[in-house]
Amino acid sequence: MEIRTRFAPSPTGFMHVGNLRTCLYGYLFAKKNNGKFILRIEDTDQERYVEGAVETIYKTLQKAGIVHDEGPDKDGGVGPYIQSERKAIYLEYAKKLVELGGAYYCFCDKDRLDSLAGENGIKKYDKHCLKLTKAEVQAKLDNGIPYVIRQNIPKEGVSSYLDMVFGEISVPNCDMEDGILIKSDGMPTYNFANVVDDHLMKITHVIRGMEYLSSTPKYNLMYDAFGWERPQYMHLPPIMRDATHKLSKRHGDANFEDFLEKGYLVPAIVNYIALLGWAPSDNKEKMSMSELMEAFDVKGISKSGSILDEAKMKWLNSQYIKELSVDEFVKLAKPFFEQSKTAGKYDYNKLAVLLIPRLEILSDIPGKIDFLEEFEGYDLELYENKKNKMDKQIAIEILEKSIPLFEDTSDFSEENLQNIIANIIEQGGYKKGQVFLTIRLALTGAQMTPGGATEMADLLGKAESMRRLKYSLNYLKG
Repeated sequence: MEIRTRFAPSPTGFMHVGNLRTCLYGYLFAKKNNGKFILRIEDTDQERYVEGAVETIYKTLQKAGIVHDEGPDKDGGVGPYIQSERKAIYLEYAKKLVELGGAYYCFCDKDRLDSLAGENGIKKYDKHCLKLTKAEVQAKLDNGIPYVIRQNIPKEGVSSYLDMVFGEISVPNCDMEDGILIKSDGMPTYNFANVVDDHLMKITHVIRGMEYLSSTPKYNLMYDAFGWERPQYMHLPPIMRDATHKLSKRHGDANFEDFLEKGYLVPAIVNYIALLGWAPSDNKEKMSMSELMEAFDVKGISKSGSILDEAKMKWLNSQYIKELSVDEFVKLAKPFFEQSKTAGKYDYNKLAVLLIPRLEILSDIPGKIDFLEEFEGYDLELYENKKNKMDKQIAIEILEKSIPLFEDTSDFSEENLQNIIANIIEQGGYKKGQVFLTIRLALTGAQMTPGGATEMADLLGKAESMRRLKYSLNYLKG
């Protein structure tokens, strides 16, 4: 049997992290088992449809490196792959389900439905229209009375199934309601459309969030009524914002595009999301897509929710940044360089060399290099450093000895500057930390910089370095 999984997003906006993880697991599971991965657009809820959202789905999958085998743009012979284009199919199967006894027409109006609310205000349909004879049903249909088609769930017994993650799940039939399968406008509800589509598209494994654990028996009752083989189910634990709150698209929690804008690299995003609720048997953390495919195993999926730890995600992203060449880094980082106060004023390649080993996310770039344009009028207390037995007077002495030596040299390379500083340390009897700290502060006016004294001098160039060193000396003297 060929393994077939599917990702069936609703076009309601950006790709939420939870949706992307579901998509990724479906893709990994299919590819691990030499199967097919299908993309289906579930757009039956037209009120929530967002213009451009379908294009966002395609772009997100493309960027993430998730390649579907079939979909709206890749017909595999079981389309259409967009639910709104399958309306006639759903109605046909709903009527067939009525004939099989698994569903029935319901003509109850809003007033009657409102009257069903119990003391707690919860409405549960009472199977009123199930009592209608075939003749009564036909008469109402002939008279054009509005209707919905409801599922006919047994009143007694228990419905059970085996979930690949959570094991046996059982739900008493009396706890389930005869939900609507076809709405009054002829469009299907999610509950019906996904069953029909999954069967007709030959989906063997349904992978989705654990919020569907208790409603899956409803779907299985439909499979059984049609005489269809049930798929296998893999329900996934939630991704949490914190210990008590799930990530939620409606609350504006993280989506794929948010992480890109923050300067996360795509492979790092995919890698981290894969680890939210799953771990490989060897607990390896940094993995490429091919390594994820090789390692993915349902046994590694947790039953409990996973908190999205952005500090951990940043660490993982930093590991990917460290592997970039200077050219690759500059290409990815250019938009963030352009957002800084130093845009276009310094050699991006030199900045890249300094930043690559020190950066977690690309959006930190402006904060790490803006000091280059925020030089004058800085805090002189930075020169007071007990660890290095340092103060402003020592800084003045070091600068008075350093400036002539720097000015006299025609070789302003890092190597030569290191030699000059080594001589200053030896001849002046200073601690190494005193001299390097003084020169770095005098060049940058910043407590934290992405490089040391000689690296900053090389980046600034001789003319600007000398201007800054002289400014700092006069500034210290007051």
